[in-house]
Amino acid sequence: MTEQPYARFRKDELILRDELAIDRTLLANENTLLAYLRSALTLVIAGITFIHFFSESWLLWLGIALIPLGLGVGLFGGRRFRRMQHNIDSVRKRAN
Repeated sequence: MTEQPYARFRKDELILRDELAIDRTLLANENTLLAYLRSALTLVIAGITFIHFFSESWLLWLGIALIPLGLGVGLFGGRRFRRMQHNIDSVRKRAN
């Protein structure tokens, strides 16, 4: 997985369309990060809500399980964002 996915493209072969595609990919990557963070926050808030408002044991345990799940989703989304950002930056450096 250390191989660069865009290594087959040469700098002199990139045109404006390719530059704009890189920009769209960058924006899509940021949008995906925000979706992961939004989902993570929703899971954490749902977990806190279940713990606070419900006294049934299975709902309490569900709330306890949702909080680390939400944190895990947030960390996974951040890691995925950084990995994709690194790939995008390598293409940009090659294009300039």
